[in-house]
Amino acid sequence: MSTITILSGIGDKGPAAMRLDTGRHRWLLDCGFGPEANATFDPDWLIGIDAVFVTHDHIDHIGGAAYAVEAGLPIYATRRTAQALPPSAQVIALPEQGETHLDGICLTTGRNGHALGGVWMHFDLGAGLLYSGDWSEESQWFAFDEPPEAATAIIDCSYHLSNVPQSQRLQDLDALIDDLGGQILFPVPPSGRAGELALHLMQRFGPEAVLLDPECCNSLRAALRSGGVAPRAQEIAPLLERGPLDEARFLICDTPNADGGAAWAYVRAWRESGRLGRDAHVIFTGHMTAHARGIEAVEGGYFRRWNVHPPLSDQIAMIRRLGAKRYAPAFCTMPEDYLVEEGFDAQVFLHETVEL
Repeated sequence: MSTITILSGIGDKGPAAMRLDTGRHRWLLDCGFGPEANATFDPDWLIGIDAVFVTHDHIDHIGGAAYAVEAGLPIYATRRTAQALPPSAQVIALPEQGETHLDGICLTTGRNGHALGGVWMHFDLGAGLLYSGDWSEESQWFAFDEPPEAATAIIDCSYHLSNVPQSQRLQDLDALIDDLGGQILFPVPPSGRAGELALHLMQRFGPEAVLLDPECCNSLRAALRSGGVAPRAQEIAPLLERGPLDEARFLICDTPNADGGAAWAYVRAWRESGRLGRDAHVIFTGHMTAHARGIEAVEGGYFRRWNVHPPLSDQIAMIRRLGAKRYAPAFCTMPEDYLVEEGFDAQVFLHETVEL
């Protein structure tokens, strides 16, 4: 008998960790930490685990990998995602698009439209299990592959029941930019929305208005070489050959909550010089930790969401395309709201172990 259990990642935007029992093996799907500092990986999740599978390289999916390495467990990940693992990790490479056969089980992976090297995972167990990890079908930067049918699905519902499309998000962001003078910092994950945001800003304001920090440049060069991005992505190539240009209006920098990297360096410098909130501003576009919320609340910061997760209509469409009979709404607060959401036409499961 095969079963799936959500250990963490339901009821909050917390560490992703799902336990898959195949009947012969016990596997951990994702091993996250955070994104809040107090949302730690629990080493007990590794008890009895034979191998770990990682969907992508964002901290809430990969941040606990050091525990798996210390335990001597093999880690299945794409080559790109594996670059974020500890150097001593025992990596078994997964294709970004393709099939991997594991002791009679077919694992199909496809690009998730969310992160460079990121994949969803479909296990040929029972009538099919899809674990989406994080995914997006609205990206103009990352490629997305449609998964096979699956009777059971754990899907990314990070935006809960919000149904605002990316087109409206872009209008809201542009309206804020037009109201702000001076420089604007966008803290981002380099392997996430850095490229897509750069593409949008350079198309609207010209390439001379946009600066990418070295971390983002390195990640985006790899993205353009990878084949995992949309054809339009090549338009940002000129931005990657620039030297320092601190006077650019838009600064796209690591890290996403401005608590490290170049983003934190700019915030600190602007604060010390008195510019922050006067002629230098910060716009957060993704999940905000306590550190980012503090900047937004009192120091010249703003929040405008950039869709990197599916809105409600895409969540529903995914479940219907899969032909899923049951699904778990992962990575959101108040998942119990899905118990009364009628659009899915599938049974909801939350914390219980489900037979496949």
